[in-house]
Amino acid sequence: MTDTDLLAAAFEEHRDHLRAVAYRLLGSMTDADDAVQDAWLRLTGSDTREVENLGGWLTTVVARVSLNMLRSRRHRNEEPVGDSWPVAAEAAARDGAAASGRPGPPGDPEDEAVLADSVGLALLVVLDTLTPAERLAFVLHDMFAMPFTEVAAVLGRSTDATRQLASRARRRVRGAPSPDHAADLARQREVAGAFLTAARGGDISALVALLDSEVTLTADAASVPAGRPAVLQGADLVARGAVLASARAGHSQLALVNGSVGIVWAPAGRLQVVLALTVSAERRITAIDVIADPDRLRRVQVAVLPD
Repeated sequence: MTDTDLLAAAFEEHRDHLRAVAYRLLGSMTDADDAVQDAWLRLTGSDTREVENLGGWLTTVVARVSLNMLRSRRHRNEEPVGDSWPVAAEAAARDGAAASGRPGPPGDPEDEAVLADSVGLALLVVLDTLTPAERLAFVLHDMFAMPFTEVAAVLGRSTDATRQLASRARRRVRGAPSPDHAADLARQREVAGAFLTAARGGDISALVALLDSEVTLTADAASVPAGRPAVLQGADLVARGAVLASARAGHSQLALVNGSVGIVWAPAGRLQVVLALTVSAERRITAIDVIADPDRLRRVQVAVLPD
């Protein structure tokens, strides 16, 4: 084997771990793959003969690339529309410390319980509320066991300042949805999924069954061909409107929208339309807010849910 082949083989051993790190930092598998590819390019252009821990070196590179992407995203006021979490990346996230060749952090039982309860879909929403520096400090240290000294080097800050960033992020994670809220999200997801399936199939009867009889659909001007805001009242009218949008529904996805389950349409990864749903305890949709105005979309926090 050539030196390049050996280097490629070594890189592949760490790819899943690197994708997991990048995904947790960026919230988009497309962006994560770009960050990992950038790490490979940097690896092939560097002299790594004296690197003792290649996994740690690559993790640092991916972290720096991801941090730059996060900062650029904030500067452009863009909201990422992430892909679903792949099985390999999820496994690597669970075993992040082992994959990086480091022992796990010696946190107290309360911290460990907080992290265990927060891993999952709700965490994506919490991470999106953090600053790039807070997100990186929390993800690298608390989820992937990178020492604060190394995280500080990535951020260009002191170790104490980095500890404080992770601590602030950790407090927000503690405020992640409770078990009752998680159950509510599961109910919302079930109803939203059934609505999307019925809309894709043009099944008016199924749509009407999912809608409250007094459901209200509110659409902003950017989402209506006539260019004027529109309001539909009643299950029959809203169901027929959903059928008319069946082609778009075929390319839409479930997502967490400002912390609740909704539906997004994002062709080529660019967020175009959001359906914010209100679901009652009786598993009926009572309100739908259709958002397409660019200014409103920029204020929406979105995390696409896995299938």
